[in-house]
Amino acid sequence: MTSDARPRRSALYLPASNPKAIAKARTLPADIVILDLEDAVAPEAKDDARKAAVAALESGSFGNREVVIRANGLDTEWGARDLAAIAASRADAVLVPKVNSPEDITRYHNALASAPEHMQLWAMIETCACIPQLDPIAAMAASTRLSLWVMGTNDLAKEMRAKLTPDRTPFLPFFSMAVAAARAHGIAILDGVCNEFRDLDVFRAEAGQGLAFGFDGKSLIHPAQIDPCNEIFSPSDEEIARARAVIDAFSLSENKGKGAIRVEGKMAELLHLDEAKRLIAITDGKGPNA
Repeated sequence: MTSDARPRRSALYLPASNPKAIAKARTLPADIVILDLEDAVAPEAKDDARKAAVAALESGSFGNREVVIRANGLDTEWGARDLAAIAASRADAVLVPKVNSPEDITRYHNALASAPEHMQLWAMIETCACIPQLDPIAAMAASTRLSLWVMGTNDLAKEMRAKLTPDRTPFLPFFSMAVAAARAHGIAILDGVCNEFRDLDVFRAEAGQGLAFGFDGKSLIHPAQIDPCNEIFSPSDEEIARARAVIDAFSLSENKGKGAIRVEGKMAELLHLDEAKRLIAITDGKGPNA
């Protein structure tokens, strides 16, 4: 399965220092498990957490979930050791924090020089400095392992001194900018976390907003958020049926070579065919319960 065809509706953060949480993650329906060495781990526990994350990947299967390790930044005392350990691990990707510039992507890419070819570089979009440089940062996907962004709205709010309200008004322009830059350079992109995990109605509203902006999925802080997140970021039965109809119609001999046809009374162009194929690839992709 190509990276672009994977379901990435839900990405659950777990502290790598919590073995019970990691064991439970093997059974949860999240598409992505992120073992966190950064924010969720106290400074005195970071070395042990790093060892635990690598050991967790060695000790058992996470099924078809993507397993990602979030490293500490290279500007911290733990970052270089994190990157070296992750490069030698079975992680699908490393998620790096507080990327400010294209040069930061180069630094992280170089730090993964010894990693397997399939290991991806994911980056947090969470600083004021990165916002004016979203397009050149995204363009680094052409020459590095960079393949996905995760919005870090909590850190961005802190830097901006902005209020993180339920409607997220201060950040809406940045969501549009980030999604557009990601799409321009073929990068997947996940919405930031919702801090409210007790009131799932609040979570649903925020996840629905993320879907409307074009995010592929959402990062999560609690297992209770997984099911509603998967539901919201999954195509409806009607969307799936329409996509299959478009694909079937374009495959008919009488439609070969045509750029636009009528499908079930509606116009369908080649751009709709491309989107239909992507949607079906994700729908048929092997998620965590396959």
